[in-house]
Amino acid sequence: MRDHTPNFKMLELSGESKQLVRNTVVQLLEKLAGDGQMTPEARLEFWVEIPGVKHPRGTFRGGCLMPDSYLCLTDWFRAGALPIRASEHYASHEDSLQEAWNDLLDELYYQIEIFTSQVSRNQGITVELWAGTRGRPECEWLYAVDRKIELP
Repeated sequence: MRDHTPNFKMLELSGESKQLVRNTVVQLLEKLAGDGQMTPEARLEFWVEIPGVKHPRGTFRGGCLMPDSYLCLTDWFRAGALPIRASEHYASHEDSLQEAWNDLLDELYYQIEIFTSQVSRNQGITVELWAGTRGRPECEWLYAVDRKIELP
């Protein structure tokens, strides 16, 4: 049996890059929740663009562009909660909201690091982030807030 696991070296995001991603995600999710759009279907999607690296975008059958990855927000936060509150999973934690934020961001950093593993530094990498809800099966955004950032 052959191992098909890709052989790559992870490049950890710099502290400055992590802070930029964190600030951006917090702004997007606060806007999402403030607009009453933290629904059970709400998700955080992202695309990563690396200078000089061709990265074709896949599409769903309906022609909608697929993200590099997405996270279901109700894994960390309660649907419909305003202000943002941690999901029931974190009920036993002393600072449940901070714990939820930390876990969400750790997962997001890790996933971004997978896509940036082919470079030796973060500089010039662009991350596009969306928070919202897509319709099914067409995949069109019903509601979305987005931001594109360049990692330092």
